[in-house]
Amino acid sequence: MAEPASGRVWTSQGKQMEDLPDAAVLATRLKNTLIQYHSLEDDKWRVAKKMKDVTIWRKPSEEFNGYLFKAQGVIDDVINSVIDHIRPGPCRLDWDSLMTSLDILEYFEENCCVMRYTTAGQLWNIISPREFVDFSYTVDYKEGLLSCGISLDWSEKRSEFVRGYNHPCGWFCVPLKDSPNRSLLTGYIQTDLRGMIPQSAVDTAMASTLINFYGDLQKALQKA
Repeated sequence: MAEPASGRVWTSQGKQMEDLPDAAVLATRLKNTLIQYHSLEDDKWRVAKKMKDVTIWRKPSEEFNGYLFKAQGVIDDVINSVIDHIRPGPCRLDWDSLMTSLDILEYFEENCCVMRYTTAGQLWNIISPREFVDFSYTVDYKEGLLSCGISLDWSEKRSEFVRGYNHPCGWFCVPLKDSPNRSLLTGYIQTDLRGMIPQSAVDTAMASTLINFYGDLQKALQKA
């Protein structure tokens, strides 16, 4: 996949929307950060939750006063189908039970865009609906794919949502050894939900949300 073109985000009328970092520089920095997370030794992680097919770990984030979560599990489909369901696009909204809306604000390239999405309330609405504006980038990684993102300081806000912030996050998807029609999916998530929420509630919700993410994704791929 090609590196994204450099430049700022523009509307279809040619009016500049937001003053953004150089897209190619941001994409490279984001990819390298995710590869760094992916290279961390096992003893850096503590198990947060474990189910039959999915394990969630966590470690203190170096980006904010919260945790960097790692999720890993096997998905019964090929890597291209898995990533097509994860990265920004119509597939994601169809199956992700937490996501309530998703809009592509601008494309840089086919594999690189700015998206805005909203999430449902969680924990009996202790965590109210959130809005995120993320830079998203999908790139080849070894024999598989990496789809990664980071939130932008987007000035346009909607009063009905609290604006959350995703520090560098992403999903590595590679063919399972000895079973190329199945995929090993490994994610790294560090989300600052902001607002007046106890950190313990956020941590509880994140581990459960990631477990549900794998289940919802597998069901969607079985229907596809």
